[in-house]
Amino acid sequence: MSTAPVRPSDRYPDEQDPARTRRLFIIGLVVVVIAGLGIAWLGYDKFARQPVKGETAGYQIVSDTTVEVQVTVTRNDPSQPVSCIVYAKDKAGNEIGRREFYVAPSSEPVVVATSEVRTTEPPAVGDVFGCGTDVPAYLDRS
Repeated sequence: MSTAPVRPSDRYPDEQDPARTRRLFIIGLVVVVIAGLGIAWLGYDKFARQPVKGETAGYQIVSDTTVEVQVTVTRNDPSQPVSCIVYAKDKAGNEIGRREFYVAPSSEPVVVATSEVRTTEPPAVGDVFGCGTDVPAYLDRS
């Protein structure tokens, strides 16, 4: 009859101290929370405070080939020029016309600008795609 050799206890790790394990868990949790808050702050700083915002104030169908779109433009810096893109859709929801137009600087942070969009079919609705501070050189400044 053979007996298995007794293994020395130094080959196996000692039980870990529960206080040490708890302390490492809390430190790791604090690091993860701080990193998450930092990432959230960076995202908010980059995306929440837009320098310009354009919203549809209304639209009017002028003819079978034209719709007039009114855009409420809100700027942090009203002295800065803005370009906005408006578009028209037909009854099926297909885009049938688009136009980019210039909004001149003003003394007020909120202005309502109007632009006509020529369409390829009878329009059903006019809307704004968005506005931005990167004004292309080709836009008419009048």
